[in-house]
Amino acid sequence: GMKHISDRSCALVNSYFYGMRIYTSEEVEAVNGTDVRLRCTFESSSPIKPDDVVITWTFRPLKGEEPVSHLAPCGAFKARISWAGDIMGSDASIIIREVKFTYNGTYICQVKNPPDVHGPDGEIKLRVVETGQ
Repeated sequence: GMKHISDRSCALVNSYFYGMRIYTSEEVEAVNGTDVRLRCTFESSSPIKPDDVVITWTFRPLKGEEPVSHLAPCGAFKARISWAGDIMGSDASIIIREVKFTYNGTYICQVKNPPDVHGPDGEIKLRVVETGQ
């Protein structure tokens, strides 16, 4: 009933103050052709309900006019992205298999745990290098 709604709006207001915190490794270097783990962990002021948590990874290329692409299980990254996280363990990490030079850029990790949906994104810069550098 109404009580549920007012409780929820109260929690929403509180989340502006506590909110979501996201932790990432700021820069990751990977050798061309190897697998790389992009680590993203989070702290939420609300209890974690796995069915409600929304995790979004986005890729922003180094250069070019390409729009930001969501790393959903579709598109260019389809076969190469594996989920490596554990929501109950506050871990939203992914693994990218066999990285290529075109994967250079910034990876953005965003976590929403309703009603806790406000907070900064985590950004990781990936640098793909030649073997033996």
